[in-house]
Amino acid sequence: MQEKILPEHIAIIMDGNRRWARERGLDTKLGHKEGAENLKRIAKYANKIGIRYLTVYAFSTENWKRTKEEVGALMLLLQKYVEEFLNDSNLDNIRVNVLGDISKLENGLQKSINKITEKTKENTGLTLNIAFNYGGRDEIVKATKKIATNVKEGKLEVDDIDENLISNNLYTLGQPDPDLLIRPGGEQRISNFLLWQLAYTEFLFIPKYWPDFSEADLDDAISVFVQRNRKFGGK
Repeated sequence: MQEKILPEHIAIIMDGNRRWARERGLDTKLGHKEGAENLKRIAKYANKIGIRYLTVYAFSTENWKRTKEEVGALMLLLQKYVEEFLNDSNLDNIRVNVLGDISKLENGLQKSINKITEKTKENTGLTLNIAFNYGGRDEIVKATKKIATNVKEGKLEVDDIDENLISNNLYTLGQPDPDLLIRPGGEQRISNFLLWQLAYTEFLFIPKYWPDFSEADLDDAISVFVQRNRKFGGK
């Protein structure tokens, strides 16, 4: 696969972990665990083939509505995942970034997130964005409040507000919008994910659950993307 035809930024909604476990008679926690292990595989492969940005949806602002046990398990999984990255002497030059409101997370998890972002900030390979306690509407509301505050304080004029200004107040500041969104699991919706950034993204929905999504599936998704005619509103 030639680098010149690769999408620069891929977004993935990692869906189907619970259904994957239930269909195998397993606890849903094991589905999330296998999903986390698969993220490691896919992130390393994406880095290997030259993808510049990978943004994955791990935990939404709406996921707090799930059972206390499941939420707790997801928090422990992220903690484990981050700690493993911190202790990994071979990070493959991957830069790890967390998108979302981490102030709502436990202090220990917040510290681990801050450590991994600091440790990997100079890495020049794949930027892995993990969207955790993230919601697209919440992100836009937060950006709007920041801009409104600056207008109120006289730091901005209303006429200064444009698309670039809004983009520069989002979690993805400085990053290109996703070229391709992949959603495994069979659902065909974006579930409050990157609502601003997905304006001209190509979507691909596949029936396979996330834990079963392989490197070959990523290659196939990229091949489909390459065949798309991206017009960006033009003819």
